[in-house]
Amino acid sequence: MKRRERTRQLIELGGLVAKADLVELTGDDRAVILGLLVDAAATLRGEAREQQVLLWRRRGKRAFAEGVSADARSKS
Repeated sequence: MKRRERTRQLIELGGLVAKADLVELTGDDRAVILGLLVDAAATLRGEAREQQVLLWRRRGKRAFAEGVSADARSKS
């Protein structure tokens, strides 16, 4: 059962990467995508963690409400 739950979690997380248009915007360059995630993790380890989490949470909620792909395109 735990394996199935973990698989579902990983699929959902991959879906978020796709919904944010990161696959298309990076040309499916997995090193770039990993680099983005490593930078985000470093930010989460930093002093401005709480402020950044608040900002990302607001953007994420707005993106879910409005449609992630359209929101991601409007930022470019």
